[in-house]
Amino acid sequence: MHSILFIVFLPLLAAAIAGFGNKSIGFVPAKAVTTGALFISCALSWPIFIAYLTGGAEATVVPVLDFIHSGTMDVAWALRVDSLTAVMLVVVTSVSALVHLYSWGYMEEDPDQPRFFAYLSLFTFAMLMLVTANNLVQMFFGWEGVGLASYLLIGFWFRKPSASAAAIKAFVVNRVGDLGFMLGIFGTYLVFNTVSIPEILAAAPGMAGSTIGFLGHRYDTMTVLCLLLFVGAMGKSAQLGLHTWLPDAMEGPTPVSALIHAATMVTAGVFMVCRLSPMFEQSQTALTVVTTIGAATCLFAATVAVVQTDIKRVIAYSTCSQLGYMFFAAGVGAYGAAMFHLFTHAFFKALLFLGAGSVIHAMHHEQDMRYYGGLRKQIPVTFWGMMAGTLAITGVGLPGVFGLPAIGFAGFHSKDAIIEAGWASGNPGVWFVGVLVALITSFYSWRLMFLTFWGQPRWAASEHIQHALHDAHGHDDAHHPDEAHGNAPKAEDSGEHPHEEGGRHDDLPQGTGGYHPHESPLPILIPLVILSIGAVAAGYVFHTFFIEPSAGEEYWKGALAFREHLMHAMHEVPTWVKLSATVAMLLGLFIAWYAYIRSPKFPTAVADQFGVLYRFLSHKWYFDELYDLIFVRPAFAIGRLLWHRGDEKTIDRFGPNGSAWVVALGSRVAGRLQSGYVYTYAFVMLIGLTAAATWVIAS
Repeated sequence: MHSILFIVFLPLLAAAIAGFGNKSIGFVPAKAVTTGALFISCALSWPIFIAYLTGGAEATVVPVLDFIHSGTMDVAWALRVDSLTAVMLVVVTSVSALVHLYSWGYMEEDPDQPRFFAYLSLFTFAMLMLVTANNLVQMFFGWEGVGLASYLLIGFWFRKPSASAAAIKAFVVNRVGDLGFMLGIFGTYLVFNTVSIPEILAAAPGMAGSTIGFLGHRYDTMTVLCLLLFVGAMGKSAQLGLHTWLPDAMEGPTPVSALIHAATMVTAGVFMVCRLSPMFEQSQTALTVVTTIGAATCLFAATVAVVQTDIKRVIAYSTCSQLGYMFFAAGVGAYGAAMFHLFTHAFFKALLFLGAGSVIHAMHHEQDMRYYGGLRKQIPVTFWGMMAGTLAITGVGLPGVFGLPAIGFAGFHSKDAIIEAGWASGNPGVWFVGVLVALITSFYSWRLMFLTFWGQPRWAASEHIQHALHDAHGHDDAHHPDEAHGNAPKAEDSGEHPHEEGGRHDDLPQGTGGYHPHESPLPILIPLVILSIGAVAAGYVFHTFFIEPSAGEEYWKGALAFREHLMHAMHEVPTWVKLSATVAMLLGLFIAWYAYIRSPKFPTAVADQFGVLYRFLSHKWYFDELYDLIFVRPAFAIGRLLWHRGDEKTIDRFGPNGSAWVVALGSRVAGRLQSGYVYTYAFVMLIGLTAAATWVIAS
């Protein structure tokens, strides 16, 4: 089990070599060191995961060093490995290793490749520190580490204003959530007198029913602590209210999107809630809040994804929605199902992001799906990879009814389990939201596929394609931050042309414009093929260990709160409940087919008919505008007031500037006395002597 030291610290060592060596060691060595380190970590992680699956491993703590000794606080730096950690190890290292390999092809022309790969490895190290934490302080270290690395990666093209703004937005919004997380850690230490996670979880049942003072009143202790901790999870996992940073994070390179939004940073909140699930089990109020926020986020993000035209933003809002699924699963007590969906989601969402990057690469960094069409024969490997991801996220499969075994793609097993858990927990409203979002997910996922790979080519209308045709060297510097290809904000994102957002591709001129898309190079295609295997088989192969009553209890071994009775109830829901998600998926597929294949003018007609609703969705429920009005503008107004009137006109005026003015005035007066004539100096001396004599006589 000491291999955990290599798993965690190899990415840090690789990041240091690539980062400090930078261009002096060369592009290929920097990429080889970081990618090789991640593949080694990945190779070491899978045996640990398999050992827990087969029941041949127990929870282990590997000490690293002593960290803090202050009064009653004793923080030892140690790496905890149990079944929950094992899941996260394979998710983080597998996806990160494939993203590193993918970046060899995608970032090939970028002049700052060593820095990029160093950031990727640093990000992975921080996430590994988070998931192996044995105490809350170490978890917070990893928590803030992924926040820092995400800022560096999102703003990697720092010369581009939109990328810098997106990085700052992600950093600031996460600081809001992290304030709640810090308060939760402080409160937990105050209550339990320790930050050791095993000790806290063991003592949590004893705190049920107790109260704690907070904001001048007394509340249930575990409710306060869990809600504060959940605020941190809301920020990291982009739940409703603290979600606004997630879509803007698409300004970073596509590999960054896949790494952050598939397997690492955004899943940290779900992992934390599951890790501390014995605490959340002591507060039904906290669980209700988690369920409500998760379900609301699930629905909100899905509705916004319906009208997005940027291929990466569709998948980004999809991530936000799928995270909502995970949280409402945790909220109803199905922590195993939440982790199962986290596990499968990592494969098919990374596949979709990297597949989208391959499409963008083929279309000379055009991201607007309205300028795609007819690509399935041009880039077949990418097409089949994204098809596998779409079949997984939409939940295609055969439900286990009428005596038949359940079999399907990855998302079918995990997402359907969450929907069934919603019904089994006695929350029909949550179940209904889950089914409705399954329909919407199917619609926007197939909409993406139909706009991208079917229909007539609409490439001629793309400015990026025209640039490719008229600039023979355009591809050579496509990834340069000054070019900003594929990441510039479009008019539809700001709502300038709302009626064009929903897919008015029928109004665009059709044709190729003489452009011929090309399939991506092998470093891009190999990760797509590997992730496709996970998207197809991960659900069927591993569902027994995550959610089956007996096998799940044996696998988790207390690593999270496993409600065996709920798992039994999930498998005994009525047949129509089992079929509901599949019916919703088929209905969403049919609507997307009718709107974008059978009758392409239908989306425009709907957008015109329901203009108010359409503008509401295209402006993302006006969250950005609301936050701009409530927080951003007042903050800038206060800043300008303190700057101009406070700093310049008060502090500077009467402080350093005033002092300088007095000194300058005195210098000018003194300068006038320096006439150079002896009689002037004698006259001044006479006045001085007279004044001195007068003072002596008078005193």
